[in-house]
Amino acid sequence: MKKIEHYVTGNWTTGKEEGTPIHDAITGEAFASVAIDGLDIPEILNYGRTKGGETLRKMTFQERGNMLKKLALYLTKRKEQFYELSYRTGATRVDSWIDIEGGFGNLFANASLRKLFPNQPFHVEGDPIDLSRGGRFMAHHIMVPKKGVAVHINAFNFPVWGMLEKCAVNWMAGVPAVVLPAPSSSYLAEAVAKEIIASGILPEGALQIINGTIKNILDTVESQDVVTFTGSAATGRLLKAHPRLIQESVPFTMEADSLNASILGGDAIPGTPEFDLFIKEVRKEMTVKAGQKCTAIRRIIVPENLIEDVQIALGKELDKITIGDPRLKEVRMGSLVSRQQVSAVKDSVKDLAKEAQIVYGNLDTIETIGADSEKGAFISPIVLRADHPFKNTIIHEREAFGPVSTIMPYKTLDEAITLAQMGKGSLVSSIATYNDDIAREYVINAASHHGRILVLNRESAKESTGHGSPLPYLVHGGPGRAGGGEEMGGVRGIKHYLQRTAIQGSPTTITEITGIFQQNAKYKEADQHPFKYHWEDIQTGMSMKTHNRTITDSDIINFSNLTWDHFYAHTDITSLDGSIFEKRTAHGYFIISAAAGLFVYPNKGPVAANYGLEECRFLRPLYHNDTIYVRLTCKQKIDRDVASAEHPSGIVKWYAEIFDATNDEKVAFATVLTMVQKKQETFVEMTNQKIDECLPKLSEASKPKWGIMTAQHMIEHLEYTYKIASGEIQNFEIATPEKILEKVHASLYNYEKFPKNTNFPQLEKDTLAPLHHPDLETAVENFKLQREKYLNFFKENPDVKLKNMVFGELNRYEWYLLERKHLNHHFEQFNLL
Repeated sequence: MKKIEHYVTGNWTTGKEEGTPIHDAITGEAFASVAIDGLDIPEILNYGRTKGGETLRKMTFQERGNMLKKLALYLTKRKEQFYELSYRTGATRVDSWIDIEGGFGNLFANASLRKLFPNQPFHVEGDPIDLSRGGRFMAHHIMVPKKGVAVHINAFNFPVWGMLEKCAVNWMAGVPAVVLPAPSSSYLAEAVAKEIIASGILPEGALQIINGTIKNILDTVESQDVVTFTGSAATGRLLKAHPRLIQESVPFTMEADSLNASILGGDAIPGTPEFDLFIKEVRKEMTVKAGQKCTAIRRIIVPENLIEDVQIALGKELDKITIGDPRLKEVRMGSLVSRQQVSAVKDSVKDLAKEAQIVYGNLDTIETIGADSEKGAFISPIVLRADHPFKNTIIHEREAFGPVSTIMPYKTLDEAITLAQMGKGSLVSSIATYNDDIAREYVINAASHHGRILVLNRESAKESTGHGSPLPYLVHGGPGRAGGGEEMGGVRGIKHYLQRTAIQGSPTTITEITGIFQQNAKYKEADQHPFKYHWEDIQTGMSMKTHNRTITDSDIINFSNLTWDHFYAHTDITSLDGSIFEKRTAHGYFIISAAAGLFVYPNKGPVAANYGLEECRFLRPLYHNDTIYVRLTCKQKIDRDVASAEHPSGIVKWYAEIFDATNDEKVAFATVLTMVQKKQETFVEMTNQKIDECLPKLSEASKPKWGIMTAQHMIEHLEYTYKIASGEIQNFEIATPEKILEKVHASLYNYEKFPKNTNFPQLEKDTLAPLHHPDLETAVENFKLQREKYLNFFKENPDVKLKNMVFGELNRYEWYLLERKHLNHHFEQFNLL
């Protein structure tokens, strides 16, 4: 029997004893066991704080985000192996998709948040605060990674999603994780963790996993640690009260099971799209993951005149649900995770049945397809009906964590709101209505008791993610019984693992600390025009002062005619009485445009494009004959991803201050964004001189650093590609599939080297083309001649596009990019560079 392994302190290990058996939820077979004896918990936690934490904290948000994206792509390529294991938990393919690919989706989503953070290891939050009249003393808030570990105690129902939706957030924040999956499905979490560790993408210590219940896990947590818990409310309350959490003031986030309610609006009568959507949503939430979701609909709250209609319609929908081996295509619902869970659900249903009537399903008999209902952890969907929901309160207190839900009536919307609130806090509620007045009334009055509210109607249904789907960009959690915590929520979730600190000082000091230029900070005069610098060489505070420009009457009138902006202050000086204007006034946007004319560098350089304006303020009017100048200063640099056909670049925010030249008074300012190219330092430029320097190093005896080519094969291969590039050979089809061709084409513009051992499309793998020249010397001569033909071809035909087998149609500049990459690749292969 397989022993589930733990990954701690840099090693895979198992407990020493035989351990607790884990059973296949479908067959009942004991196929694995979990043992946790012998694990040194204090050492494990400290290993994460030091080994993993030190590396993660030094990484920038961009580096962490790209790390998550790379990991998500890596895991997605290996997803099928996880599906096979997931079937053992009783999950269908759809159930597993939510868990597995939903988990990977959390990595992708959190990776994209890197764009919302500065290009540094910490975050600068909010706006600066002026603390003085003279502007020389100020404050800001920064948020730095906590120097602890994130301890995640997870539930059994989502072993992949539950792990990755939490870890993605703490890794983005720069904090390592120690994950404790629930034993009954830990084998799936273990399989994913094994691939994560094997990938080498995360720094060592960023992830440790203990696959079992560790009762003393909280005994040695420290104030810099963060603890999260997903599971039953009863267990969560016990953990929340742990003396160590109180003593060390350890942040504790709890996400507990809750009695989530879905409301049928009074307008959603049978025959309306909203009625049908409501029934299907309830059926889905009851049967997906066999109802083992903390967000599942437990209470079905409907108008009292529609309770019979809802009961009948829901019964018909549930009749379509086939139960059995989740590997079978015809099966729509699998099993619970274990026989113990079946017993727990049955006990809960029996308690509920003391105050509510079972109107659908049977606890004792069940029909299954492809599986033995006696051996597997199967249970029928159960619908109860409580006709007196204000009197019979157990339906608002007891949860059956399976395919179980209770219908109850309401007379007025106020009653529906009260019933929803009687659950004492939930993760999610929903209402099906096409009446926005009903929707508003419900949402505003019910929001105090729910972490998320979905309004479902015919307009949103096609794109709705549904009642039970937490999303990475939205907060997940709820008040009261739901635990009182929040997870995910985009940037909000990441901040949970960061320490917020107020910093005070002079604008110059705060600029140097935050990496963001603050008003009244000292300028760093640039040695040349700032637009001549590449992204890497621009520094926060780098600044230049422009020459002057006098605004004339003609400027103002011409701008009015050009833009059709004929506001009276610009065009009718007889109407200025009683206004704030004294004379003919320059348009605000003319001032900004004129400022750009003063600070923009006209020649082609690293600045690739104007990216927009973030803020723009006009502090007082400017009139004809006023003279201005601009002070342009780098405010902040933000990294960016480039996936299209453009060179790698970052965003630079420029603080443009416009001054009245007569008294140096600031009259306007704006934050201008530019896209600035990064330096190309990967490839050597392949000039005739450089090629002539390299080729003499090549001989018949030269051996490649990778691949099977000989020196002559390499030179003849390059000659052949020049024949394609000069138009001599074009009788071929593009080998790259259409769906990825654009992405492959765009890769010419990046500064990444070609992968080693890449096969040429016309050759079989590990096969060399026949040689065409008698020796290497002849091959080199022909290579040079063919390169000259290529260069001359594009001199004579600068606008022509020619096909390439891999990259599609290329223009003159793109052939240059390909040539540079290609020659660098093969010259490096033979140690010529």
